[in-house]
Order: sequence, then C-alpha cells, then structure tokens
Amino acid sequence: MAGRFFDEWAIGDHIVHETRRTVTETDNLLFSTMTHNPQPLHLDVEAAKASEFGQILVNGTFTFALMIGLSVGETTLGTLVANLGYDRLVHPKPVFIGDTMRAESEVSDLKDSRSRPDAGIVTFSHRLINQRDEIVCQCLRSALLNRAPK
Repeated sequence: MAGRFFDEWAIGDHIVHETRRTVTETDNLLFSTMTHNPQPLHLDVEAAKASEFGQILVNGTFTFALMIGLSVGETTLGTLVANLGYDRLVHPKPVFIGDTMRAESEVSDLKDSRSRPDAGIVTFSHRLINQRDEIVCQCLRSALLNRAPK
C-alpha cells in the first residue's frame, strides 16, 4: 500500500509524483470516442490544423483523469473510502499529443469526518505539469480516507 492514512497527513505536505506519462494519439482518440465526445479539435486533424492551435488538442477530461491517476499511488492507494468531490478545476494551458506530463500534490486542508469516526477528509491541491514546466491542469480533490488501524 503506497497511500497514506488520514492521520499520516499534515497541511502543507507536498509530493512530486515520480511517474510521468507521455500522451499519445491513441490515448486521446480512445478517451474521446469512449466518452462520446465528437469535438473536431480532438479528432479531426484538418479542423485542428485550421484552429488557433494548429494541431490536435488533447481531450481536457482525459487530461484531468491523468492528473488524478498519476497522484493516486502516493496519496490514496489502499486508504481511500471515497472521493467526495473536485473543485476549482482549470486548464490554464492546452495539452498536445506527445506532451509528457508529471503531477504534484499538496495537502491544503484536513477535517475529521462527522459521520465516520474511523476516517477523515483530506483536500489535495493537484497540479499537472508538462515538459515545458507549464501547469496544464489543476484542481482541489476532497478524499475521505481511513484512519490508521489501531
């Protein structure tokens, strides 16, 4: 188990996640079609070339999901009860096929659970960063985590 229990976190804890991922054309194509997203900027090379970006844009919901996925191993793997919500999700820069992503997380809040004495809520601030050190996605994630066994 790589994740931490609720009582093992402190506000300000910062993790630079080791796993990196280069986004492929297949990632974007499969995610867009699996989620029934027909946006030409994700699927049509000619439409994308004619756009201000001049190339295919990677689906933003894939970008978001990748950010969360890269963070799970070192944050909530094996300790998560449930993700409670995502707030302030933004995509300040576009992602293109061939970009290599890395993620960072910081604990911004801790709260005891009112309904579950054996768990607490950790709020993570997640950031996804490309190979040019640009933040391409960020959000707050509220996760209900188990407390360490006694």
